[in-house]
Amino acid sequence: MMSSDQHPWGRVDETGTVYVREPEGERVVGQYPDGTPEEALAYFERKYTDLAGQVTLLEQRVKRGASAADVGKAVSSLSSAVETANAVGDLASLKRRVEALTESVSSLTEKQQEETKAQLAGAIAERTAIVDEVEALAAEDPAKAQWKQVTARLDDLFARWQKHQQEGPRLPRTEAGELWKRFRDARTIIEGHRKAFFAELDNAHRDARTKKQQLVERAEALIPKGADGVNAYRDLLTEWKNAGRAGKRVDDTLWEKFKAAGDLIYAARTEIVAKDDEEFAGNLTQKLALLDEAEPLLAETDRTVARDRLTSIQRRWDEIGKVPRDQVKSVDERLRKVEAAVRKLDEDYWQKNNPEKKARAEGLAGQLTDAIAKLQVEIDAAQAAGDAAKVTELQEALDARKVWLDALG
Repeated sequence: MMSSDQHPWGRVDETGTVYVREPEGERVVGQYPDGTPEEALAYFERKYTDLAGQVTLLEQRVKRGASAADVGKAVSSLSSAVETANAVGDLASLKRRVEALTESVSSLTEKQQEETKAQLAGAIAERTAIVDEVEALAAEDPAKAQWKQVTARLDDLFARWQKHQQEGPRLPRTEAGELWKRFRDARTIIEGHRKAFFAELDNAHRDARTKKQQLVERAEALIPKGADGVNAYRDLLTEWKNAGRAGKRVDDTLWEKFKAAGDLIYAARTEIVAKDDEEFAGNLTQKLALLDEAEPLLAETDRTVARDRLTSIQRRWDEIGKVPRDQVKSVDERLRKVEAAVRKLDEDYWQKNNPEKKARAEGLAGQLTDAIAKLQVEIDAAQAAGDAAKVTELQEALDARKVWLDALG
């Protein structure tokens, strides 16, 4: 085993005093009177090992990019500890390593300051983007706003603001204050618009509720009138549609009352209609028989016969009376069709036999006959002269006049 005198970094004298060897000379680091020189040196070597371990850990922290400020404090403390360390070992080497750490801290500080500056700029840009969004939301036309969506967006923007404030870099007081003021002012504008909208909506709902309550009362007052109240109830229904919204819950409640009154009124009419239909069923049978008698007139060409038969049918039709409500349109349409056919027979007759028109037609027919005869003579002459073009022209005129004459016939 190496004696204390042979140890490269220290020795122990006969009194148990321990010395460390440094470039400047020996320095007392302590005493170990109750042990052997080897035990004394081992004790102070362990102190050196602990100190060296701290330097190694700090070197590793620097490599991992630990906070320059924290590392700087540790280096300062460690530098002082190494300078006055009561330990046996290569303290000069530890001092060089600590000095190297001091230079590393300077470089690390500069690098981290640049990173911090870039992170801060990014954080300001991100928070400014949130402010820009909320200001754009505040600038939208409140009359066109979908407030459920607007509220959700505002809540989301505020949550993003809070998250960024809690998790992002700490912004300088001035920038943070200005951005928050912009955000707060925009949010105040939005909330003001929202309050105004819902205040106006409340007023509109209140007015609609009052109108609909009155309509319910008027509808319920019609119930004793039964079927006679149907037309008035329909008018109330039109007013209801124009009364506006009173809020879903209120609207539903009032509508149930309004509809209940209408159901009773229409039920009374339905009962009457059912009784009438039962009573008028026999009338329907009779009118269907008259239609079977009337519809052959659609093919009748003698207007006098058609008119006489139709007059008889119409008289009996009126005497029969009403038919069930759901059959009125179909039977009436069938009779109207027959009436239209008979009326057309009359119109066609008078169209042909109108004295004035007949006289005009006869005069025009005479003129056309004379013109046709004259054109025929001219055509013969043109043919004799061999003028084919003239013949074609005269023939076209002749053909046209013949068509007119046929139309008058």
